[in-house]
Amino acid sequence: MSDKSTDTQQSRRGYDSTRRRAEAARTRQHIVETAARLFVERGYAGTTMPAIAAEAGVAVETVYRSATGKAGLLADAVRAAIAGGVARADTPVTERTAIRRIIEESDPARQLELYAATQPGIWSRVGPLLVTLEAAANGDTGLVRLRDELAAERLDGLRNGLGRMLHERGVLRTDLSAERAGEIVYAICGRANYQALVEECGWTHDAYQRWLTETLTAALLRNAAFDG
Repeated sequence: MSDKSTDTQQSRRGYDSTRRRAEAARTRQHIVETAARLFVERGYAGTTMPAIAAEAGVAVETVYRSATGKAGLLADAVRAAIAGGVARADTPVTERTAIRRIIEESDPARQLELYAATQPGIWSRVGPLLVTLEAAANGDTGLVRLRDELAAERLDGLRNGLGRMLHERGVLRTDLSAERAGEIVYAICGRANYQALVEECGWTHDAYQRWLTETLTAALLRNAAFDG
């Protein structure tokens, strides 16, 4: 067999492997998106793996291979909602476009404004899934653990991400550590405030985002002041 023929076969195998990975990624994305929709529509108990498979048009075995059981699918759905899509959820946080903008921005007030801008979309996407998780967690220790893990991931990310970055840039109030700054962001930008202001009080996303920006800036940055 000639070297040219061998190179052609190797190239073909590489192409086929890349294509299979891409197809598998698309299938997994479709399964997670289908599961997310069913979790919201039918609740956790009412969403079975066979139902997800039927709605997604795949074999049940394919659904089981896509995640570590139904709880794993719910976790993937929540993380995808936070990131803005399954593919984005698989991307390291610091490489996501919105996060890169925050990191690369030199003005700390603008950094907080950019962070606040991400919150309405996140909570409108992930909120219904968290309602499903909360309702199901009451009778399932595994789901209680998942709920706590998701909250811990968010808190740790803010302590060691935004909080640490602002601290290292020397722009925080002098009485704040990186960890405390992250905890303040965690509380101000929590779902409870979105639920109260947007869902219950009827604020627009723009009004909510402006409130977040002003509140974060006043709470975190040195010499912060607003004219109201």
